[in-house]
Amino acid sequence: MTTTHQFWLAGRRASGETAFEVRHPHDGSLVATVGVPTDAQVEEAVAAAAAAVPVFAATPAHQRATALDHVARRLAERTEEIAKLITAENGKPIKWARGEVGRAVSVFRWAAEEARRTNGETMRLDTDPGGTGRYAIVRRFPRGAVLGIAPFNFPLNLVAHKVAPAIAVGAPIILKPAPATPLSALVLGEILAETDLPAGSWSVLPVENAKMPALVQDERLPVISFTGSDKVGYQIMDSVPRKHVTLELGGNAAAVVLADWNSEADLDWAASRIALFANYQGGQSCISVQRVIADASVYDRLVEKVVEKVRAQVTGDPSDEATDVGPLVDENAAQRVESWVEDAVAKGAKVLTGGSRDGAAYAPTVLAELPADAILARAEVFGPVLSLHRVEGTEEAFAAVNDSAFGLQAGVFTHDVQTAFRAHRELEVGGVVIGDAPSYRADQMPYGGVKDSGVGREGVRYAMEDFTFEKVLVLTGLDL
Repeated sequence: MTTTHQFWLAGRRASGETAFEVRHPHDGSLVATVGVPTDAQVEEAVAAAAAAVPVFAATPAHQRATALDHVARRLAERTEEIAKLITAENGKPIKWARGEVGRAVSVFRWAAEEARRTNGETMRLDTDPGGTGRYAIVRRFPRGAVLGIAPFNFPLNLVAHKVAPAIAVGAPIILKPAPATPLSALVLGEILAETDLPAGSWSVLPVENAKMPALVQDERLPVISFTGSDKVGYQIMDSVPRKHVTLELGGNAAAVVLADWNSEADLDWAASRIALFANYQGGQSCISVQRVIADASVYDRLVEKVVEKVRAQVTGDPSDEATDVGPLVDENAAQRVESWVEDAVAKGAKVLTGGSRDGAAYAPTVLAELPADAILARAEVFGPVLSLHRVEGTEEAFAAVNDSAFGLQAGVFTHDVQTAFRAHRELEVGGVVIGDAPSYRADQMPYGGVKDSGVGREGVRYAMEDFTFEKVLVLTGLDL
C-alpha cells in the first residue's frame, strides 16, 4: 500500500483530507500519493506567512545564510535519492536529473553567499547646497510574502530559484509545486525543516489548480513569482495589476549558424549542440532549440549533420544511464506534440527524422520547409522537435530570430566578435549565447525574456532584487 506524502504547512508536516496520485511518465506506474491541503490549511499557511513578514525580515544575515548552506549541503548528500525521484515523477533521464540536483545545490550556495554580502549602498547628499550635512543609506527590504508557482519541467531547480532568493532576503514564501511533480519540492521541505528558519517563513502546498485564483488574489501575498505558460502567466498578471508579479514564460529559441561557422569541426560542434539541446529534458525546456536558422552557404552540410546526430540520441527508459531522451511529462503532452507535427506536415513541412509517438514518448524529430502558418512556426512546442530554416546573410538571420512573439534566449554560432556584439544589440531576447546553443543557463546570471517570454529576472541576486524594494535612510546634521 502506498503511503500518502504529507505536505509542509508553515514549516511543519501536515495531512489533508484528500490526495492525488503521481505516476511515472515512462510506464504509468504509481510513484506516490500526495495529500492536498484543505481550504482551512491554506488559510493557515497564508496567515502564518503574513505574520512572519516582520519577523523573517529582521533575522540576521548569518541565520538565513546558514540555513541556505545547510540546504545546499543536504541536497548534495542526497543527490542520488533526489535524482531518482525527479526521474520517477518527471520522466527526465537520470543523468539530467543528477545535473538538476547539482544546479539546485549551486542555487542555494549562491543564495547563502548573497545573503551574507547584500549590504545596500551609501551616498553623500551634500553635492548640492540643500544637502549639506546629510548622508543617505539605501537598503533593500522584502516587499512581503511571496507566492511561488513552479512548473513540472525542473521540479527541483526551478523551485530552488523561488525558495532560495526568498530566504536570502527574509521574505516568507508559499510554494505551489506543479501537480505532476510535487515530490522534489516536498523533499526540499524535509531539508528546510532541519533548519532554524522562523515559523511561517515557508510552506510547500500541493494546492489543486482550481484553488489557485484565491491564492493569487490574496492581498497578504503581494509578490507572485510564476514560471509556466504565457497564457496562464499573463492571466495571473492581468488579474492582480497592483501586485509585484514576475513571469518566466515560454520561448521558441533559435540557434543561428552564420556563414563564417563553416569548417567541418565548426559544423560538427553546432550540430552536436543543436541535437543535444533540442531533445534534452524531452525538449521540455523554455530554452531548448526549436528553430535552427542557417546561412545558405552552410545549410545543406549542417542539415545532414543535425539529422545524423538527432538520430543518435538514445531514447527509452529514463532510469537507464544510456538514455538521452525520455518521455514527456504525460501522454497528453505527447499527443499535443504529435498533433502539431501533423499540422506542420499537412501544411507542407518535411519530416527528416522522427515524427512518431509511443505513449508519452515522442521521437526526436527534425522538420524542414516549415510553413509560416504552422502552429510549430509560432508556438512553443515543449517537445523534442526542431525545424531547419535557410537564410541569406546575417541580417536575414537576425530578422528571422526576431520574427517571434517570444524572446527568451538565442544562440549564435559565429567567430566574428563584431557580429557577436551586433547580435547582443539587435536580437530581441533576454540572453544571447555565442558559439553555442541558446540552452545554456548559468544559474547565477540574470535569466528571463522580453515580449511574451515574461517580465522580471531569475538568477539568485536578480530574484532577490525582485522580491525587495529600496528604502532610503537620510541622516541629518552630520559633519561630513
